[in-house]
Amino acid sequence: MLTSIASSLGAGSGIDVKQLVTDLAAASRDPKVARLSGLATANSARISAVAQARSDLVGFADSLEQMIADGSLRSKATVSDESVLSATARAGLQADKFAATIVVNSLARAQSSYSGVVADKTAAIGTGAMTLTVGGVQKTITVGSTNNSLEGLATAINASGAGVTATIIADQGGSRLILKGATGADNAFTLTADAGADPGLSAFATNGGLSVGQSAANAEFTIDGVAFSRPGNTIDDVVPGVSLTLKKAAPGQPVDLGANRPLDMIKQTVGDFVDVYNQLKKSLQAASKLSGVTTGLRELETQLQGLVNKVLTSHGSISKLSDIGISTAKDGTLTLDKTKLDKMLETDAGAVEGLFNPLRDGTHNEISDPGIAGVLDAIRDKAIASDGVIGRVEKSLTDKDKSLADQLSKVEEREAAYKARLEKQYAALDVKLNAFKATQAYLEQQIKMWTKSDD
Repeated sequence: MLTSIASSLGAGSGIDVKQLVTDLAAASRDPKVARLSGLATANSARISAVAQARSDLVGFADSLEQMIADGSLRSKATVSDESVLSATARAGLQADKFAATIVVNSLARAQSSYSGVVADKTAAIGTGAMTLTVGGVQKTITVGSTNNSLEGLATAINASGAGVTATIIADQGGSRLILKGATGADNAFTLTADAGADPGLSAFATNGGLSVGQSAANAEFTIDGVAFSRPGNTIDDVVPGVSLTLKKAAPGQPVDLGANRPLDMIKQTVGDFVDVYNQLKKSLQAASKLSGVTTGLRELETQLQGLVNKVLTSHGSISKLSDIGISTAKDGTLTLDKTKLDKMLETDAGAVEGLFNPLRDGTHNEISDPGIAGVLDAIRDKAIASDGVIGRVEKSLTDKDKSLADQLSKVEEREAAYKARLEKQYAALDVKLNAFKATQAYLEQQIKMWTKSDD
């Protein structure tokens, strides 16, 4: 109906009613749409700026955290003979905190036992109960009618949870049962047939048919002349901050254990820290300068600016970034005094390393020595939380974006209805004008006829 009315506007009156309706509708709609579109564009710019600030903050914290986690900024453990043992430093190790001499007398071994050759691994071997004992703990192994075979016995041992692995291997003339425990003398095991078990099961008992391939034993080694014994060949509890892996026995052959500090990487990281911080600062400033809720990001700027003088470790003289030559310029960005950094590395390289790789021992922990990564992670987590600075700003901007979209949709609906009313009203006016013109033409014709008749 509206289409037909719109197409007929101005058809009879001679007035361009269609254009008149279009102009009136545009005069009502366009300013409202332009205002809301402008607000939406400005809000989108704020959303983009805040998203960039979030990305820079998260990337900054995550990259520094990763470098510390993967050991790039950590003192590296060294050994004089990698064929005997290797050493891996954990977080908190510093090169000037230890040196040692290690002698590996013997490696930890696991007990292994093997049976004689069985022609058919699926053939019956006898039924009854067996007892598997590991470190004084006994497990009952039952061979019944449903698992009466070498395969069934191996499955029952593996299912017992005793810590002994049963494997069947092919051998000339048939198969053998191989039992293997965990390393360490305390993990030696026995497998015995209980009274009343079929005689055939004794062929798979350690006091009967099983042969010992290797006895269980502890690793025996000395560190600076002090003797140690451990059930495994990976040693985590002897040298603080270092995991040792013993590779071969070498009695009488001392291996020197030490560490190297990654000074070049520390220098590079300090410089990179300043550069990435300044990029984050610019992102936050760009977002904060925009009017509206983004000004709340200045709270985060203040927190980050406080990093320079934040106490990061419990060291007496080198505990802050300002102590190694990092300072704040007038515009809020950071600068690095490389000469001072070099001097601090010469004075106490361990303390400088500690800012990034803080000590971890009985007196140094995440509270006393958080390190720069710990402090930065805390700022990041707090800021991006739903109730944090960035979280609150993002929610506010998202809500506003939805509100503006809803307002624009409603304006379009109202203006479409307004235009439809105009079309209907002016269509009716056009009809009336057409009728008036017809009446006018009739009257003019009558007047002309009257005038002629008077002549």
